Amino acid sequence: MQQHHLFEYAVIRIVPRVEREEFLNAGVILYCAKLQFLQVMTGLNETRLSAFCSEPGREEIIQHLEAIKRISMGDSTAGPIAKLDVAARFRWLTATRSTIVQPSKVHPGFCFDPATTLLKLYSQLVL
Repeated sequence: MQQHHLFEYAVIRIVPRVEREEFLNAGVILYCAKLQFLQVMTGLNETRLSAFCSEPGREEIIQHLEAIKRISMGDSTAGPIAKLDVAARFRWLTATRSTIVQPSKVHPGFCFDPATTLLKLYSQLVL
């Protein structure tokens, strides 16, 4: 019998001009402590991004999104944060920041399969 697992997630947002408080969803970070699951899905809709600003710094944004993925996977080449345990990496990735790439608040839920839930959230919130 499958059981529900508590999970937490945050949406990765692109905020090209912080003073306007407008953002574009570009990914989802999902963490399930019981299963030691931490995974990120990202995607950058450049058409939408260009509607927010004329000089989006596309390459820099892509680098930030890739760094988030590498840290979530625990890639040792991604720096000291990537070497932390799964829970600490999630907390670091979802810490409040006022940069162009930033996380939403963390939201909880229950799921049977975190990978399926991540895909569902990504489809609903990013695509």
